[in-house]
Amino acid sequence: MSEHTTAHAVTADRTATWSARGAALSLVVPALVVWAATRALLLLCVFKVLTLPGADVTADVSGIYHGWYEVLRTGGFPLSDVTWQYPPGAALAILSPALLPFLGYAPAFYLLTLVADALVLVLLLRTALRPGRRPAGVWVWVAGVPLLGPTAYARYDLMVTAVAVAALLAGAARPRTMGALAALGALMKVWPALLLAGVPRGRATRVSWTAFAATAAGLLLLAGVTMPGAFAFLTFQRERGTEVESLGGLVFQVARQLGWQGQVLLTYGSVEFVGPYVHLVSAVALGLTAAAFGWLLIWRLRAGEAAAATPCDAAFTTVLLFTTTSRVISPQYLVWLLGLGAVCLVFRTSRMAVPALLVVAATGVTFLEFPLGFDHVVAGDATGLALMFLRNGLLVAAALTAARLLWRHTVPRRASRTSRPGGREAAPGGPDGPTGRAGEGEPGAGSEPLSPAAP
Repeated sequence: MSEHTTAHAVTADRTATWSARGAALSLVVPALVVWAATRALLLLCVFKVLTLPGADVTADVSGIYHGWYEVLRTGGFPLSDVTWQYPPGAALAILSPALLPFLGYAPAFYLLTLVADALVLVLLLRTALRPGRRPAGVWVWVAGVPLLGPTAYARYDLMVTAVAVAALLAGAARPRTMGALAALGALMKVWPALLLAGVPRGRATRVSWTAFAATAAGLLLLAGVTMPGAFAFLTFQRERGTEVESLGGLVFQVARQLGWQGQVLLTYGSVEFVGPYVHLVSAVALGLTAAAFGWLLIWRLRAGEAAAATPCDAAFTTVLLFTTTSRVISPQYLVWLLGLGAVCLVFRTSRMAVPALLVVAATGVTFLEFPLGFDHVVAGDATGLALMFLRNGLLVAAALTAARLLWRHTVPRRASRTSRPGGREAAPGGPDGPTGRAGEGEPGAGSEPLSPAAP
C-alpha cells in the first residue's frame, strides 16, 4: 500500500470518527440539558417548592409508602392494609430509601426515583448511539415523563420501568439477563412479565423463559419463607372494582348523566364506582383482557421471523393492550408505556412511532385530569367527562393501532402458491416477502438484520 493510500485511509478514519463524535454530541448534550431542566421542575414540585393546583400527589409517598416501610422493616408485609396490592418484590422499592439514611423517607424516595430516571436515560442514549439506531426513543422519554407532572416521581412505577427497560434492551443478545430482569420487575409490579411476549422462538425463548421462571420461583420462595403474608396481595387485588379513570369507568361516567344510582368512593386505595352493574362492567373488562391475551397467543403462533425491533414492539403492544383493558388505569401507568415506547423508537425498524406518540399525548391529558382536574373527574361533570374520553380514547387508539401494525408487519399474508416467471415459487407473504413490501426486514435493504436469536 502506498503512503498516499495509507494517508488517505487514516484521514477517512479520522473524519468518520469525528463525524460519529459530532453526531453523539448533537444528541447527548441537548438530551441531558432538557432532561436536567425538566427533572429539576419535577423535584421542585414533589419537594413542594412549586405547588400545583389539584390533588396532592405526594401524599402516597409521605403517608402510604412510609407506613408500609415501617411495617416491612419489622419483617412482615402490611396485611392489615387493603391498599397493599403488590407482589412481594414491591418491598424492594418501598424499602429503598433506607439506602439514604441521612435523609427523610420522602426526600430519599424522590432522589432514588431520579436515579432510576437517569438510568433509563443512559440506557436509551447508549442504545441510540449504536449503528442502525435513532434518537427518537430518547426524546420520547425525555419529553414524555415531565408531561405526567410530579406523579411520575411520587410513585414507585418509574423504578419498575427502569428494570423493564434494562430487560428489554438486553434483548435476544442476552436472553438469560432479559428473563431474570423481567422476573424481578414482575415481582415488583406484575406487568413486566409481559415483556417476554415477543421473544423470538427457539433458543431465545427457551433461555429467557427458563431464566424468568427460575428467578421468579427463587424470589417468591425467599419472600414466602422469610416474610409472612407475601401472597396476601392476591386477595386484595381480586376484590378491586371499576376505577373512575378506567375505560369501564366511562360507562358509569355517562350513566351518571342518565340517572344511574351509584356512588364514587375511595376503596382499596383508589377512587372507584360502587353500585348497580359495577360487577358486570368489571367482568366485561376482564373479558376484554382475556380477549387481548387470546389475540396475543394467535399472533405469536402465526408471526414470522423477528427483526431486531419486533420483541420491543410486541412488548409495547402487549402492555398497552393489557393496560387499556384493565379495571384500573392509574396515572402512573403511563410511565410504563412511555418507557416501552421509548425503547421501541430507538430501533429504526420499529413500527410503533404512531402508537408511541399517541401515548405521549395521552400522558399530557393524564396530567390535566390528575392532579389538575381530578375533582371534575370524580364529580363527573362535563370537564371531567371530556378529559376521560380524550385520555382513554387516545389509549384505545394507541392499542388498536399498535396491534394492527404488529400483526401487519410480522404475520405472513396468505397467498396462492403461484410460480413466478423463471420457475420460482412466490414467497409466503406475496411477491415482496413476508410483509408484502420490497426489502422490508431484509439485511442490506434499508433495515436492520434479523435478530441473531430469530429462528
